[in-house]
Amino acid sequence: MTIYTSTEVQKQFPALLKKALSEGQVMFKTKDGQIFVIRPELPARKSPFEIRSIKLPITRMDILEAIHESRARYT
Repeated sequence: MTIYTSTEVQKQFPALLKKALSEGQVMFKTKDGQIFVIRPELPARKSPFEIRSIKLPITRMDILEAIHESRARYT
């Protein structure tokens, strides 16, 4: 994990916030040697069925073909 300087954090703060969202956290070191972590706080889920989606290169037709193949195999 990359540890940024406090000067870099000041210059690139919006980009580092985005990086913290994608990677989970960002660390930076102050001039006196202290290390801090910026970690996003994820909102509490309202329902156990509420899940995050993932981006996959699958089309609607790919899904329908897989369903048809599965039904043909197991019926």
